[in-house]
Amino acid sequence: MKSVGPGAVEIRVDADRAYRIFYVARYPEAVYVLHVFEKKSRKTSGIDLETGRARYREMIRLRREGGP
Repeated sequence: MKSVGPGAVEIRVDADRAYRIFYVARYPEAVYVLHVFEKKSRKTSGIDLETGRARYREMIRLRREGGP
């Protein structure tokens, strides 16, 4: 998911409904789950993309500061 941030990946779960997960698993200390949501249309909403981007930026900031 380059639109969320470098190294971000999307998992798609299509059951009776469609679900998406944005996560980053490129650091040895953790797998960072950025956003989980239910899709209601074919296109990923701008709100969901921006939530993923904001959490990606926060993850990078916390890692630089030595946080969780």
